[in-house]
Order: sequence, then structure tokens, then C-alpha cells
Amino acid sequence: MSRIVKERLPQLDLFRAFAIFCVIQVHSSSFAAAEQALNSPIFYFYNWMNIFFKVGTPSFIFLSSFVLFYNYFDQPVNGALVRRFYKKRLTYIILPYILVSCCYYIVLAHERGILRSTPILEHLQTLGFKLLTGTAYTHLYFVFISIQFYILFPLLLWLFQSFRKHKVLLALILPLGLALQWSFVFLNKYQLHLPNKGSYALSYMAYYMMGAAFAIYFEQIKGWLKTDWKEMSKRYKLYTVALWSSWLIIAFVHVQLWYSYRLGLSRPNTFWFELLWNVHTLFSAIVLMKAAFIIHRKAPAFWVKLFTRMGEISFAIYLFHPVVLLYYRKIRNHIYLPGESLRYLPFIVGGSLCALIISWIFVQFCFKRLPFASLFLGSVPASLRKKESPTGKNSDHNQPAQANM
Repeated sequence: MSRIVKERLPQLDLFRAFAIFCVIQVHSSSFAAAEQALNSPIFYFYNWMNIFFKVGTPSFIFLSSFVLFYNYFDQPVNGALVRRFYKKRLTYIILPYILVSCCYYIVLAHERGILRSTPILEHLQTLGFKLLTGTAYTHLYFVFISIQFYILFPLLLWLFQSFRKHKVLLALILPLGLALQWSFVFLNKYQLHLPNKGSYALSYMAYYMMGAAFAIYFEQIKGWLKTDWKEMSKRYKLYTVALWSSWLIIAFVHVQLWYSYRLGLSRPNTFWFELLWNVHTLFSAIVLMKAAFIIHRKAPAFWVKLFTRMGEISFAIYLFHPVVLLYYRKIRNHIYLPGESLRYLPFIVGGSLCALIISWIFVQFCFKRLPFASLFLGSVPASLRKKESPTGKNSDHNQPAQANM
């Protein structure tokens, strides 16, 4: 049976660009929002920057699931598909995860002064534990939970394909994801007490399932995504206004909750943080998808091209940018820069710009010049390859294997 080649969606690269931008804003503002600038007159901005943009990783998770189900849902689940699927994940996700984790472990051990003083066997034991828990560096949990989802994907694909004849069951995919995620939340709060709950895929099942639902029902959804406001029916206009309004309201409430908590003005139950983050990020994923289609259709070609390139290398930027922030923050060791000072604002904004621009330049250089770059940074984007692969050969054509998470 020949494989069905689905319509390519260039808008997804714009989605990735928006998501990696959000990730960098959160990481750039993390110290300022959590501790260093609590007494600053513009602390609200730091808190807003840190919470409003806390949607990047869940959006990547949603998109990864969407792309996988979009490309594979119409293909029979057999040995050839499973082998092809896992070969790509092993080459472009798992291997970079292992190598990058090793690099971060070495960098941190060097920074802490224990690289040479600690026995090699102890290093290997610690590294092995960190590889198995996604904790070699703070951002690598994302790759780790993606690997967990890959293990489940063929089974979920087969299961959802078996629901084709039962439309009611297909409609329950998102509620199923929410039920699994929130069951894990309650179980962890009252029984498991896992310190790194975010390193488990169950913490993100709503995003995986929403991505699957979007892919399965994409033929019905794409009309709304591709339609301009003036051409929308009254019903679609109502849905769109409700979506964007709800998103802004929830985002504002989420920001306020953290602002009040960080300043010691309130002590909400942890479920409020979980609920608002969940709703905020679910709405954000849909908003980013709609925004990507609008900008791809309306924005000048220069900006579309720029965001497309940024999205193409987003996974590599994701892996590398914490190194830039790690050494950028050392600037404070050489200058007096208290968090209360207004001069701290350009320092934070500068960190965000450096993390994006330096990472962009570095990974693009690696992809163009270093033949082994894919071992550390994932699949080389088609636009940066010397010879592009023939159209249709890669079943993940709507998203590079490196970012398929």
C-alpha cells in the first residue's frame, strides 16, 4: 500500500518560531521573576514576561503530536512503519539528547569545580541517572518526555485508527488526555510526591491528545485557520472572538496569580497554578496556530522567510540557548547590577536577544559547515542542506525529524 503524502503546511515553521521565542523569554526572565528583582519597581514586567510566555514548551508538545498524527494517521500501522518511525527518532532525537546531555553535564561539572575531583565511576553513575530522568540540564526534560511519547505513539496511532468507525470515541480524545493528565496531577499531589513531575509525559497528555485531535479533524479545522476575518461566517467570528478573549483573560489571571504569590500577598492552593497554566497553555497553542496561518498569509515575504528559518532550526536553538544564558549571566560577576535597578531591565532583555541571536548564528553555522552537526542538533533543515531530499520521501515532511516532539 503506497503512503499518502499530506499537504505540506509551511505555517508550522512560523508556529515553531513563536514557540521558541516564548521559551527564550521564560528562561531569560526566570531569575529576575523568581528572586533577583522582587523589589524592583518594574517587577510586574519581569513576572509578566516569565508567566505570559510560559506557553512555549506545551505548544511544542501540541505541535509535535499534531505533526505525527497528521502524517501517520492515514498509514497502516505495521512493522515497516514502526521501524521507520523509531529509526528517525533514534537518529535525530535520542542520539542528540544523549550527546547534548553529556555536554551539559560536563559544562556544569566544570562550573562547579568537580569535573576533575570526582571519580569517573561516580560521574558515570550520576550522568546515567540524569539521562534516565531528563535532568542533565533544566530544559532537557522536554526531550525526555517526548521520548516517552514516542514509545506510546504506535499504540495510540493504532488505537485511534480503530476509532474511525466510532466518531463518538474519536471526539473523546481530548477529554481522555485531560482525564489522564489531571489524574496524574491528583495522584502525584496526594500519593506519589514526585519532585520532578514535569519529567513525565503524563503531565502533558492534554497537549498530546489535543494535537492528535487537531490532526484527525484537520480537514474541518483548516477552513477556519485559512479564512480571513472578513470572509468568516458569523459563527466562526463568534468562535474566534471567544477564543482570543478567553485566552487574554486566562493569561492575565495566570500572571496575576503568580505576581501575588511571588510578592507574598497570597498562598493559593497548588491546583490553581496547575489549572490556570493548563488552560492558558491549551488556549495559547490554538492561538499560536491561528496566528501562524494569519501571518503566513498576510505578513511581508521578508518576515515570513525570517520566521520560517527560525522555526526550521528551533529545536537546535532550544538545545543550545541555555549555554548562552549561562555565560551571559556571568556578566553580573564583573559589574554591580542589583535587581532593583532599572539598569537590570536592559540586562534581561539583552539576555533574551543574545540567547536567540547567538544561538541562531551558531546552529546555522553548524548545520552549514559541520558534517556531524546533526548528531548533536538533530536533523539538518532542508533549506540548509547542500542537496535537498526528493519531495515526499520523508513521511515527516511537515516537520523536520529534529523538532518532531
